Amino acid sequence: MTYTEIPGARVPIRMWADPATVEGVAMQQLRNVATLPWIKGLAVMPDVHYGKGATVGSVIAMHGAVCPAAVGVDIGCGMSAVKTSLTAEDLPADLSRLRSKIEQAIPVGRGMHDDPVDPSRLHAFPTSGWNDFWGRFGGIAEEVRFRRDRATKQMGTLGSGNHFIEFCLDETGAVWLMLHSGSRNIGKELADYHIGQAQRLPHNQGLIDRDLAVFVADTPQMAAYRNDLFWAQEYAKYNRSIMMSLFQDVVRREFAKARPTFEPVISCHHNYVAEERYEGMDLLVTRKGAIRAGAGEYGIIPGSMGTGSYIVRGLGNEASFNSASHGAGRKMSRNQAKKRFTAEDLVEQTRGVECRKDFGVVDEIPGAYKPIEKVIDQQRDLVAVVAKLKQIVCVKG
Repeated sequence: MTYTEIPGARVPIRMWADPATVEGVAMQQLRNVATLPWIKGLAVMPDVHYGKGATVGSVIAMHGAVCPAAVGVDIGCGMSAVKTSLTAEDLPADLSRLRSKIEQAIPVGRGMHDDPVDPSRLHAFPTSGWNDFWGRFGGIAEEVRFRRDRATKQMGTLGSGNHFIEFCLDETGAVWLMLHSGSRNIGKELADYHIGQAQRLPHNQGLIDRDLAVFVADTPQMAAYRNDLFWAQEYAKYNRSIMMSLFQDVVRREFAKARPTFEPVISCHHNYVAEERYEGMDLLVTRKGAIRAGAGEYGIIPGSMGTGSYIVRGLGNEASFNSASHGAGRKMSRNQAKKRFTAEDLVEQTRGVECRKDFGVVDEIPGAYKPIEKVIDQQRDLVAVVAKLKQIVCVKG
């Protein structure tokens, strides 16, 4: 589909979702964002749903300002995927051992490594810049620096919620490895700190929603936020890289006879800020629940834990600020899902997938998400499908 344009206070709201299907509170959030004095554009993805301050599934382009709540508290959250030389014929009938080995290698939930992972011991991990990255830790907000020990031990860990590690097959029978995670607790604490700082600034006192508080260019507060934001985005990227390396090492050991090889990793943020230029202006583009989809750029759009995911190639549509959706998107809250569904429903909806099937992850049941096929169909002018994946192992926190 092409987008639908809805009038907004300062900019039109370009929607790749059917406005009639978007919850009223999310539509109000979009209208609120369109009132911001610094806004230059707003694009809405087909997986849009209610979030804190700004909707999940929105792309906000501003000149000389950035809204921390429009990034989200999991700064740098995103996806990584890699195609392997393994095929369905290499796999055992029972995949429970593989799932167990993945969970042993990569801590999930609130877990962390006993000692920080040494990246020099991992296969194909890009160690260049690693020491410089940690050397910049002393420059982040003083109020968060006491978390260094936790941050080092959580590097290379999954977390909980909608984060996952999956072992998938594409339509040709090729095996893919895929995972979804972000900047863990350190990213959240930095986000919470800066959102609080922004809300106290005088220029934000008259905003329609205090959660839309912004930092403006050429101020100490903006400089501090940008420093911490970009550091946290880098943390999230390293976190996924280490997990993917650990995941690959598990696969090497478990399928040693097949001698698996791996293609280059595809990786993309979907909660982040980028400096980009549109219509002759240098803008700060915030993607909250959206990926960059510039012409020829690869991305990953996952569904739920029982439906599958898509590897895509961007078409470079500037109307969306070169963006696409980050996933299927929730159609009901976590609390609603827990009230509506049972563990038995989860067993039925994840049939054929080796995964947790207890009530503790019912809020992640496929029925709580929008149909991924429809979400993909609504953005055919934003991305082209490269591969469709179906998970056969899914690890959740």
